[in-house]
Amino acid sequence: MEFGTSLAISASGISAQSARLRVIAENLANANSTGATPGSNPYRRQTITFQDAYNQKLNADLVTVANIGTDPSSFPVKYDPSNPAANAQGYVKLPNVNSFVELMDMQQAERSYDANLSVMNATRGMLTRTLGLI
Repeated sequence: MEFGTSLAISASGISAQSARLRVIAENLANANSTGATPGSNPYRRQTITFQDAYNQKLNADLVTVANIGTDPSSFPVKYDPSNPAANAQGYVKLPNVNSFVELMDMQQAERSYDANLSVMNATRGMLTRTLGLI
């Protein structure tokens, strides 16, 4: 395997995990965002899926973002008649974002990002040592 191919594979992993971290950040930022009008829906949690994509030029599989979608799970409700988004019965729909799940996803994305970065650093070191021999 060529050094450039190793770097491209790791770069695709870093790019995918960066996109995952962006989605997680949006979810966490909107974890308390309710609707603006009575009975309206709040922020809906986003999800991200990956797929492998064969690159003919590199003769390697790279990871890409397949889809950024939404979580279809139901919204939890809370009794808060003073909230502007409360329905006629005084219940407010809350976002279907679980901060604990998002933090665990963030930790996993960070570990994957770090692993890809370590591969890039090792490849760069090997390339530097090889060029030093020439």
